Amino acid sequence: MKKNGKLIRNFILFLCLIVLTLYILLKDQSIMQILEIIKSVKVEFIFIAITCMALYMVCEAINIGRTLKALNEKSTFLKNLKYALIGFFFSSITPAASGGQPMQVYYMYKDNISVANSTLALLISLSSMQIITIGFALVSVIFNYQYLQGGLIALFIMGIVFNASALGLLIVGIFSRRMSKGLINIAIKVLKFFRVKNIEKKQEKFENELIKYQYSAKYIKNNKKLILKTILTTGIQFILYYSITYSVYCALGFSQHSIFRIISLQSIVYATVSAIPSPGAVGVTEGAFIEIFKTIYSTTMIHSAVLLNRGVNFYLFVLISGIVVIINEIKGKNNEIEEKTEEIIKEEMKNEIKNVEEEKNELKKN
Repeated sequence: MKKNGKLIRNFILFLCLIVLTLYILLKDQSIMQILEIIKSVKVEFIFIAITCMALYMVCEAINIGRTLKALNEKSTFLKNLKYALIGFFFSSITPAASGGQPMQVYYMYKDNISVANSTLALLISLSSMQIITIGFALVSVIFNYQYLQGGLIALFIMGIVFNASALGLLIVGIFSRRMSKGLINIAIKVLKFFRVKNIEKKQEKFENELIKYQYSAKYIKNNKKLILKTILTTGIQFILYYSITYSVYCALGFSQHSIFRIISLQSIVYATVSAIPSPGAVGVTEGAFIEIFKTIYSTTMIHSAVLLNRGVNFYLFVLISGIVVIINEIKGKNNEIEEKTEEIIKEEMKNEIKNVEEEKNELKKN
């Protein structure tokens, strides 16, 4: 109940931020006009946008599965996709996306995947994301510096510094046993925050996994192709993600600007809001989008554009990933009930056998 209470409070904060954001976006706008614009969109481009976001998740699943396979862990594509969606959901509803990776490690552990190997797989995936985020943003800002003005410049610099710092820590974490132990301790604290049952008992086992982690890290160091493949997959993943903005642009009937222009501007938006600790960067992302894209869209279209864009690349998949988490929890509880039932039956059978043996011994004595 306490665990659920913490989760509910986080989710309520997330919903409040959404409501506040929608209020700010729509308070001076004609709701009917926005609805009319949304009704007139070219549906085929919205379908392409949703497909791009789905493929974004698939790319993350591929990255997770590739590393787990290299570390001799058994995991199917569907399970890897489940881990990707679980990470997306908990990253979206927790401050600074702090809950994503720890919860992924926890769910992998429940599927009998080594904590050391799951941690390493996620560290590599996250590191490649930081590399691509920084690289794309720095290249993009060279061609789009005129779109950054006032406070956005400071936010962009903060975002780059934040991502670069995180990347440095992640690299140390991959190749330093001491650092990886610290990261697992952080994961334990986050799991305690969510009131996960019996986490204290699991902590010792988690720490023992660090020995295995050392050997795993050595394996990765000697397999640079795996790192390169992960970075390339992540590059494709983020191009797909940024392409959602271009699909929305086309869906609203625009074609003046090139796909390169729109994708590069979206990469700047993404890097700019990276340093903001609010859950899912709700509110800040919408604000940064409006500021950067205000010369791309007219004032009558910009709010429809931001609603459609965030609707596809964030809110829709928060809903989908939330459903995946709920289904997984229900299945997990059903499995626990089955396991407990089996244990009770086995115990009763043992008692029955014991009683029969005692009766036999009594008869022999008589």
